[in-house]
Amino acid sequence: MAAVKRHFQGASWQRCQVHFSRGLLGLVSQSKRAEPGAGLRLVFTAPTLRDARLQAEALAEASRPTHPQVAAQIEEHIEESPRGYPACFAFPPSHRVKVRSTNSMERLMEELRRRTRVIRIFPNREACLRLATALCAEQSDEWVSGKRYLDIGELRQWRCEHREQREEVTLTAI
Repeated sequence: MAAVKRHFQGASWQRCQVHFSRGLLGLVSQSKRAEPGAGLRLVFTAPTLRDARLQAEALAEASRPTHPQVAAQIEEHIEESPRGYPACFAFPPSHRVKVRSTNSMERLMEELRRRTRVIRIFPNREACLRLATALCAEQSDEWVSGKRYLDIGELRQWRCEHREQREEVTLTAI
């Protein structure tokens, strides 16, 4: 979090919801994970930010009597971002499924590891940078021309339709 604040001032970010869920459910015994797990899914799949906050508050209150640690984690970290709301709500619902986890980034890093492991020793730093840049460009081309990861046209349209709502969220978060 400190690195994000230092090197990417003003950038929106959020914690991976999959990793947050795993960490939170790790505080609960295996036999009692169904209820908090279902509650987290309701929070993460809520149609609006307001609904997500209401679901999170309800989940924290329901967890407080039996699992106070879970309730505290939800209250402190469910909206983990500098502006006080999950960054995925700045995107249309069809994009949220993809931007709420770090799966795509983890996959890209795995591909970088796999390709650099074959070479093992680079002659210089620039050679490594050229390979990494080429792999990133290749991934970008695939997302643009092949399997489209996010539809930018849909994002533009959604942003125009929800401009007032976004301004309201920004003002309440400040």
